[in-house]
Formats: sequence, C-alpha cells, structure tokens
Amino acid sequence: MEHNQPNVVIEDAWFTVSKLDDTTFAISEYGHWEKVHSFLLIGDERAALIDTGLGIDNMKRMTDQLTDLPIMVLTTHVHADHIGSHGQYENIYVHEAEEDWLVSGIKKLSIEQIRKDISRDITRPVPASFNPATYTPYQGQPTGLLRDGDLIKLGGRSLVVYHTPGHSPGHIALFDTSRGYLFTGDLLYDETPVYAFYPTTSPKDLVNSLERIADIDGVKRIFGAHNTIGLDPELLVVVQAAVQELREKDLIRFGTGIHRFDGFSVQF
Repeated sequence: MEHNQPNVVIEDAWFTVSKLDDTTFAISEYGHWEKVHSFLLIGDERAALIDTGLGIDNMKRMTDQLTDLPIMVLTTHVHADHIGSHGQYENIYVHEAEEDWLVSGIKKLSIEQIRKDISRDITRPVPASFNPATYTPYQGQPTGLLRDGDLIKLGGRSLVVYHTPGHSPGHIALFDTSRGYLFTGDLLYDETPVYAFYPTTSPKDLVNSLERIADIDGVKRIFGAHNTIGLDPELLVVVQAAVQELREKDLIRFGTGIHRFDGFSVQF
C-alpha cells in the first residue's frame, strides 16, 4: 500500500511537525517508542487539535507556531499517550463514556505501569521538566462531551464524530468531510498491533468499530495515532476482510496473541 510521507516543516528538539496540507498538520513524537501523532486541523474560525501526545514536552509550543485561532482539543480516548499536553489548553472535549477517566484518572492501569511505559526506549533528549518518577497523566473537567454523530464545525471544514469503542470504552474516530481524512486514533494504524487485551478493552467492540469505519464513504486518507502518517484507504478493504475472518474463526471470543493482516494487526 502507498505510504507517502508528508513534508516536515518544524524539526524541534522533541516534536516533529509535518504538513499534510496547508491547514492540516501532524505533530509527532518520534523520540518515543510509541511514535505518537497528534493532529492540528485549522478552519476559518477555530482549530481542532486531535489529542495532545505524551506530555513529555509542551505541545502548545508547536501549535502556537501554526495558528493563532482558538483551539479545541478533541480526545480520541483517555490514555496517557493521548492526553499529555491537555493541561496546556482551555477547551477540551471527550466522549461521554470517558468523562470520568479524564476527571478521576485512567481506570485499571496503575501509575507505575504508566510511568514505565512513558519513560522507556526514549531516543531523543527530553526537557528538564520531564521526570518519569513523578509523571502523572492529565486529570481535569472537560469543556464538553462528545457523542456519536456529533458534527464539529471549524469554519469551512467539519468533523463527524464516530464512537468506536474497543480499545477503550469512549474511543472515537473523526472524519473530516471536506478532505476525506479519517483520523482513527488507536483503532487503526500500521506496523504494530492494535491492542484489545487490557482489562478495559473489548475485542467484540473493537471488531464492530473496525467494521463501522470500513463502511464510511469518501475516505481518501487514514491517519492513525501511531507509526506511519497517512495510510491508503485501500486498507479499509483489508479491514473488511479481516473482520470477516475474525468472526468466521470466532477469534473475537477465543482469540489470543497477535492476528496479522495485510497492513495492520490486532492483539487480543
């Protein structure tokens, strides 16, 4: 499948900013083993920031260079590697199923495990402000709640919210109808497995969510939250076949280990 990487426009000590088009940017953290991407979408009236990364460094330093419009943060899901810089922004939105996670803390994942995952296999210098021994994921009251089917208007471009549980109860994907961009968070990406074996995951919901996004019309590019930036929409054909295979072999209910398909894999 075609993997055309976008042009890098800012190479920061920690962040790498890539230009997807004149008003859409990926903000990447390649110095961490998870290769996390957040995405800034700029409209005529306001901008949307899809996730805020690991919190190892301050993402607002990047977004301030890209737009002076008000920014609303759209949370694909409340895991530590997606809410790291939430505290730098005023307007934060999350799906209603994970409001409590954002306010009270991520469920069934110890702070010791989170700190271990955040601090391992780092290949770039980190800022002096980052201390893995005291690292704590963001907690706070969201500005508003997101629900399936919500339409987010930025002025000249709109995003449709799809509730896509499985990796987490309140996971969402976002479809930019004006450009055909599908932002899939941790529901779909390449190279490493999509995880559905944590205490708060649901393999059945994950497969249903994969099937749902595979049916979205007009997808021209897929942007997952990890690894390759920009996947060919042909991957959705692979997803449809994978869903059928998982169901036929009853791997949703009994599956263990990693199930690999052409372009992505799922770990139950």
